Amino acid sequence: MGIPSVLDTVTSDWQHRLALNVEMMRDTSRQTDPQALVQAYAARMRRLVPIDRMIWLSRRELDPPKYRITRNTLWQDDVNPWKEKERLPVLEGGLLGELIYGDEPRIIDDIEIDDDDPGKEYLTGQRSLIAIPNYDQGVALNMNILLRAEPFAFSREQFPELVSVGNLFGRTTHYLVLSEQLRDEMKTIGEIQRSLLPARFPSIPGMDLAAHYQTSRSAGGDYYDFFPLPDGKWGILIADVSGHGAPAAVIMAVTHSIFHSYPEPRVSPARVLEYVNRHLAMRYTADSGTFVTAFYCVYDPVTRRLTYGNAGHNPPRVKHCPGSKVTELSEARRPPLGVAMDERFEESMYSMQPGDQFVLYTDGITEARNRAGRMFGLERLDCAIRGCRENAADLIGAVIAAVEAFAEGRPADDDRTLLVAKVM
Repeated sequence: MGIPSVLDTVTSDWQHRLALNVEMMRDTSRQTDPQALVQAYAARMRRLVPIDRMIWLSRRELDPPKYRITRNTLWQDDVNPWKEKERLPVLEGGLLGELIYGDEPRIIDDIEIDDDDPGKEYLTGQRSLIAIPNYDQGVALNMNILLRAEPFAFSREQFPELVSVGNLFGRTTHYLVLSEQLRDEMKTIGEIQRSLLPARFPSIPGMDLAAHYQTSRSAGGDYYDFFPLPDGKWGILIADVSGHGAPAAVIMAVTHSIFHSYPEPRVSPARVLEYVNRHLAMRYTADSGTFVTAFYCVYDPVTRRLTYGNAGHNPPRVKHCPGSKVTELSEARRPPLGVAMDERFEESMYSMQPGDQFVLYTDGITEARNRAGRMFGLERLDCAIRGCRENAADLIGAVIAAVEAFAEGRPADDDRTLLVAKVM
């Protein structure tokens, strides 16, 4: 083999550096925990340049000249700086304060530490230093300090690359922290949202009830409810807010509040829907493009009569047992709630029979998709409810099993709510 030329050596060097950077970017893209990302960053930096010690500084939420030591490779404990701020030392001034408030990258080839420097314990025994600011809105709110025991230990040729890599990791870490905070907030929103759903099913004479509620995210816009009415009647509601996530959850909570603020017994589906529609459109949805589909019915256990109104919602299915007939309750259908404030709604009636399975659902059921992009659809739903089940819970289980088998493991794109009432 011949001796490599200078050109070959250069090519080999940039290829090696490129491979390291690609590996670093791949690793970064896999991280979801900010703590793990910082640990990965420290390991990567040691591969890019020899380091004896690393210190992380932050001046977020602090007034000058204060700053925090958020990490130190000499610490034995792995402190989480976002959740355990009270454990982090807060310093003022000194060399470290000068660096982080200087807002610029710095190389110091031979460190001189004053005896009264507040950061002396973190710098003692170190002679060379690189300060890498992590910018946020153009200000170095955080900084990484790389240290070596010998003087003149850091090459200026690598300095620009180290600053770029440090800021990349800094911004990524910041986004992961924000994402983690958002997940926590969404979890709280989801818990609040679920608290608005009925804690238990009401005891409706001659009727067995069951429900399935699954959001596509931490919080969603589906909603169902029951309302006790005069003469032993019951109001049954299912609703679906357009959109997903926190915005849909907020409008879902608003819709819940409006339904519960109706000043009279909710015996007329048309009047109830008009009331909710007027308040939604007037205050919340008319200018945002958001709307709510809803099916509200009043059930009389004595006559088994169902009086219902539909505001743009999927028509419920009634499976007659025994037999194979499925009826769609498609009358009295009007536009969704929250679109036009003066919309008028209608009512229709249906007489239930013993053994009937009454199935209310949101479009997350029928529009569930498999890996090929096909939708579950009404035909598969009717097939799933065609068998006459012992109770409502069994029917729920059969439908959800059919949806999940069809989806082939594909995550839900929309909230999936199923409410089943079986007339005993």
